[in-house]
Amino acid sequence: MMDSTTAGDTGPLNGVRVIDLSTVVMGPYAAQILGDLGADVIKIESPSDTVRVGPYRTTPGMTPLNLNVNRNKRSVSLNLKDDADRARALELIDSADVLVTNMRPGALARLGLAHADVAARNPGLVYAHAQGFRSDSDRAGNAAYDETVQAASGLVDVANRALGTPAYLPTIIGDKVCALTIVYTVLAALVHRGPTGAGQYIEIPMTDTLIAFNLVEHLAGHVFEPPEGPTGFPLSMKRGHRAVPTRDGLACVIPYNPQNFRDFFLAADRADLAADPRVNGEAVADDDVDALMELVGECSPSMTTEEWARVCAKHSIPMAPVLELERAAEDPYVRGGRLLDVVDHPSEGAIRTVGIPVRFSATPGSVRRLAPLPGQHTEEVFGELATGR
Repeated sequence: MMDSTTAGDTGPLNGVRVIDLSTVVMGPYAAQILGDLGADVIKIESPSDTVRVGPYRTTPGMTPLNLNVNRNKRSVSLNLKDDADRARALELIDSADVLVTNMRPGALARLGLAHADVAARNPGLVYAHAQGFRSDSDRAGNAAYDETVQAASGLVDVANRALGTPAYLPTIIGDKVCALTIVYTVLAALVHRGPTGAGQYIEIPMTDTLIAFNLVEHLAGHVFEPPEGPTGFPLSMKRGHRAVPTRDGLACVIPYNPQNFRDFFLAADRADLAADPRVNGEAVADDDVDALMELVGECSPSMTTEEWARVCAKHSIPMAPVLELERAAEDPYVRGGRLLDVVDHPSEGAIRTVGIPVRFSATPGSVRRLAPLPGQHTEEVFGELATGR
């Protein structure tokens, strides 16, 4: 079992201070990644928000989600509606390089924490503001949740056309994609600040970000004006575009060319299918893909997942076992990359923490702090400010 912290200052963002003035997932996840990369992340939490929603083991508020997105942070408790606490928050922001927030613009303005307010005090601040909809749109003040953003970005339309039901993706993809967008835009702004000393305001609208993300491939034929075909990436829209059963589980098997299909069918002892004219031309016709993938699904139970992994690797057929979340901690690939580690949390005991997925040869990131209790570092942080540290 790992210790709860890693000693020392590591990571390419060592020396950068980030104020996390955000809630739920998008902003906290972005700030957590910046913390993983070495930044000193200080989370400002209102006393009224410290009872976080969700199941917990020992301490109310220390839920699985918050344990995941609040590591590598220090927590201070401030009531921003109180004049004295708001002044302390501004003092803390004055010391920062980056502010990440997803508070609504009206609330920020009422608190004197809008970009114009804090930039006048700290002109070098990179101010990253995420919200549901673009500030110059007629939806600017609307509430936004991951499902509304999936709908507004076209993802629900893609699901409806591909699956026959207007389903939401069963993951908070809007929050997480926008968190990654916050990270790369903050890093770009810090690069700009290096030679100029100038901070700037970054607006990250969730809906705009997910529209851009979705249309990379799904704009398809409408890239051309006038259109040269329908929207929707052809392969992704096929009904047969799904994992297949093996003798002992599920796997993604995606033959991409005629040779892939022939090798697969021969391995399944189906020489008749390997001789099929549909897999013996220069390419597999789009209209034949669904029927051929149905045949793949009929043949795949003939071997175990591991047997198919060896066959597909030998013949360069794209394949991956389906990772069952219940068994993720036992998966050899997950274990090999230390993507899940058991650590000893000071208040919650043994917990699993998700590893850092990227590797730096010279400045590796690290998990230096596990998620703090709400307000745990208030005295420590303001003590440092008072002494100029």
